[in-house]
Amino acid sequence: MFVVRREAHNPILAPRRDQPWESLATFNPSVVRVDNGVRLYYRALGDPDAMQTPSAHLSTIGTAFAEDGTHFHSREQIIVPQEPWDSFGCEDPRVSFFEGRWYCFYTALGGYPFGPENIKVAVAIGDTQDNFTERHLITPFNAKAATLFPERIDGDIVLLLTVHTDWTADHPRPTIALARAKRMEDFFDPAYWDTWHATLADHALPELRRSDADHIEIGASPLKTRHGWLLIYSYIQDFYDEKNRLFSIEAALFDKHNPQKLISRTESILVPQEFYEEYGVVPHIVFPTSLTVGTDGNLDIWYGAADTVCAKASVKMHDLMRALDPERPARTFTRVSQDPILSPKGDGFESRDVLNAAAIDLNGSVYILYRAMDHANTSTIGLAISQDGITIDERLPEPVYVPRADFEMKRGKSDGNSGCEDPRIVRIADTLHMTYTAYDGVRSPAGAISSISVDDFLARRFDRWSAPFLLTPDGLDDKDLALFPGKIDEKYLLYHRVHNQICADLLPELTDGKRVSRCIEIMAPRRGMWDGAKVGVAAPPIRVGDKWLMIYHGVSRHATYRLGVALLDASGTVVLARAADPVFEPVMQYEREGEVPNVVFSCGACVRGDTLFLYYGAGDRVINVATASIAHILDALS
Repeated sequence: MFVVRREAHNPILAPRRDQPWESLATFNPSVVRVDNGVRLYYRALGDPDAMQTPSAHLSTIGTAFAEDGTHFHSREQIIVPQEPWDSFGCEDPRVSFFEGRWYCFYTALGGYPFGPENIKVAVAIGDTQDNFTERHLITPFNAKAATLFPERIDGDIVLLLTVHTDWTADHPRPTIALARAKRMEDFFDPAYWDTWHATLADHALPELRRSDADHIEIGASPLKTRHGWLLIYSYIQDFYDEKNRLFSIEAALFDKHNPQKLISRTESILVPQEFYEEYGVVPHIVFPTSLTVGTDGNLDIWYGAADTVCAKASVKMHDLMRALDPERPARTFTRVSQDPILSPKGDGFESRDVLNAAAIDLNGSVYILYRAMDHANTSTIGLAISQDGITIDERLPEPVYVPRADFEMKRGKSDGNSGCEDPRIVRIADTLHMTYTAYDGVRSPAGAISSISVDDFLARRFDRWSAPFLLTPDGLDDKDLALFPGKIDEKYLLYHRVHNQICADLLPELTDGKRVSRCIEIMAPRRGMWDGAKVGVAAPPIRVGDKWLMIYHGVSRHATYRLGVALLDASGTVVLARAADPVFEPVMQYEREGEVPNVVFSCGACVRGDTLFLYYGAGDRVINVATASIAHILDALS
């Protein structure tokens, strides 16, 4: 798992109205670390040239410098249109210091309106970082975003570029490819590119698009790591649908000796969320253009936001590389067994499915309260007990909690879903409070609560569960209830999911008639990421020092249920950090198949020492347990 953190001073570079050449936008930065600081190159968008480009804003390339890598100054324009093939603009620089010279590859606009026939790659070359004196057209065909590998591979200079980024009938989709040469001058020769383009498929990287509706483009220059070449690139979901198009950032790892061989990749790790990413010349864009290693050893991802400003984010190198390790398919959590620890049995209350378990550690045993379904699709709560948290020592033959109230008794079809679903349990003082989803098969699912003393629970006096009552409003799809395991200013904090987001509300007491009435937003889906469709609390938060660890489930746009983690402040209402990737996902056959395929769904966890035991339903059919190191999770979230 890894966390992507935006720079607190974002945006780090914004347009200046007093300089016409960069008055509209300053974005898509290329960054090079130099001896005394950081040199940043950027696309500057100014007012149209009244004579040369009266119908279009003019792009040029500027530079700025910062000793600390954050506060940039000394801004100046260094590359402007001067050739027929870039007379309408110079865009999106990628700058490298390679074998003693400075190379700035950029997108050259040679005509208007802009289209495949006039959008190409060019390069400016100089002997110093701020004086480019030589210029060449690179591709005779449509291409963008070229950048050099920082060193030769097998004696070759290697250029990475995106070919045919703009739609034509002959080339409807983009291709990211490698070009190799012994001499830099070979890239200036049209004959070289004629031969290369004729065998484009031989030079292409593996297809990175997950859908034909998506689009890709090179982001930063590849970074060499001991694991392989790290590529940060732009992934645009639903590119051809202007209404739903989403720009995001992804990472991929390629073989060190053969950079056409893909080792592994992430899904989207950064999507537009902040105001400077959502609003601008072209809204809803994060577009990566540079990658550097900071003085702290972290990776800095530099990107353009909303085609208006420059921004950066950072991620711990170790954590990202761990996530890209193909030998770790289980993510952060590891299954303790390849087989479920609980499966349906018999012809009674748990004959159809067992799933979505709560858990609480009492007197040296873990009590696993799980949703059990019979063949009439009625849900009750079963109980299994384990001393080591893994091996089931006892499984009660009858449910410990059954539907009793009108709001959870079956009203619909005789075989329709109803009952008490998805329990979560917490201990506050000497009382166990169980929240769950109550459903009658007709009305909207609702959140209910029932309580029992610890003594009665341990003595198995399950007839002493208090009468249940609803905590959520009538007629609202409000599920995934979990109580904060303590009081906040003498009030109870209740998490609940309204539609697709995690909300909270404070209740003065847990009594019938006291219901949540507002949504204190805790966490929302991140559109375009693995949890982009819906999020909900998994287990109740777990205390870690003076903070709280929240495990939550996230649903993708493809309806896959996975688990993520976030760190909350002492109040349990402020997210301090949230992992960019899931910490657990469906891998096993029984997780990818079942009543509902591609589901891991947890309602309970407990901690012993440094080990976090996570109990989860798989495929809405069986239950298993996975473990993780608390220290590892906190290190990634810190």
